[in-house]
Amino acid sequence: MSEKSASVHWEGAGKAGQGQVSTETGALQKYPYGFASRFGDDRKGTNPEEILGAAHAACFTMAVSFACEKAGFATCTLDTMARVRLAKEGEGFRIDRITLILEAQIPGIGEQQFQQIAEDAKRNCPLSRALAAVPEIVLQASLKNQE
Repeated sequence: MSEKSASVHWEGAGKAGQGQVSTETGALQKYPYGFASRFGDDRKGTNPEEILGAAHAACFTMAVSFACEKAGFATCTLDTMARVRLAKEGEGFRIDRITLILEAQIPGIGEQQFQQIAEDAKRNCPLSRALAAVPEIVLQASLKNQE
């Protein structure tokens, strides 16, 4: 079993408030976030959606790598981007779609087997399972030209 932690410190009310995110490993240490970095154009802070996207992309990518290894294929590179959409819903907001975009270089694997492995990883990685309430998780997986 594994348990990891992160913490947030917040000061102020609503739009004027400002928070700081920290992780147990120190990867994020009092990293700022707030209304402007979530809904505006502030690029100096983070937001929950991009942190969630990073976590989902990381988990999914590891799942693909492990599944390829189990199937007898060594992954050269796996590059995944996650796009997390936050949509207005009534008076609040909801994450209604996550798109995982994978570009992979895996020598010797066929397209059909690659797509099957990627789809299985999308469906079964721990973060995908935790995010089961998201109505739509989309996968766009492509093999890079292998020369």
